[in-house]
Amino acid sequence: MSKEHGFTQRQACRCVGLSRSTAQYIKHPPDDTAIIERLGQLTEKHPAIGVWQSHYRLRILGHWWNFKRVYRVYTAMHLNIRRRARKRLPARVKQTLFQPAGPDHVYSIDFMHDTLWNGRTYRVLNVIDDYNRQLLAIEVDTSLPALRVIRVLERLKEAGRLPRMIRLDNGPEFISHKLDTWCRTHGIELHHIQPGKPTQNAYVERFNGNMRRELLDANVFFTLDDVRRKADEWMNDYNHYRPHKALGYRPPVQIQP
Repeated sequence: MSKEHGFTQRQACRCVGLSRSTAQYIKHPPDDTAIIERLGQLTEKHPAIGVWQSHYRLRILGHWWNFKRVYRVYTAMHLNIRRRARKRLPARVKQTLFQPAGPDHVYSIDFMHDTLWNGRTYRVLNVIDDYNRQLLAIEVDTSLPALRVIRVLERLKEAGRLPRMIRLDNGPEFISHKLDTWCRTHGIELHHIQPGKPTQNAYVERFNGNMRRELLDANVFFTLDDVRRKADEWMNDYNHYRPHKALGYRPPVQIQP
């Protein structure tokens, strides 16, 4: 009415029976920044926390926001939807990829996956010496838990070879307390790469690519024994006869400190 007929606000409100205070009211939403920040901190630290726990924790911390307000912000942040908590990994310090000064200084270990002719999946555990890229062990089976990793390291120990440090990723087998305890007992330092940073374990990643092209993708395997037999043959050739560009086109066993 004010725009089309030139009425004043007083006249327009009188015509439609509307209070001038209602017409002039401007909504000022409350500033919920502090609540959002505190709720975010609480749910990050305690993923399974609910709205009532959040409310009373805020009270204990000295924030006296009423429950309705906390609940409104809680639901607006979609915290009422059940969240799946991610397992927290220990803090990983970025490890520089360096060339060891001699053999048995640093080993790199990693897993690979493939399938047999019948579709059955299996895993391959590779252990290499970063100094000369020598392949120390290939373990093949359908399941390779932490105890099998320890068993491989025990075999290397019996052969008189143990490293000062092992570089590995954050797989469940590698962050196992059993593996950590075994390595501590034998004076071996575990260096975990940062999650999502495979380049920090570049030696074994490069090796895995070679193994994939030259062995796993180049052969059809019907049984696990087929895989183990071919893997042993390939391991002998890799260590004694396969020239490596990074080693001056020499095989690993010819590289001496």
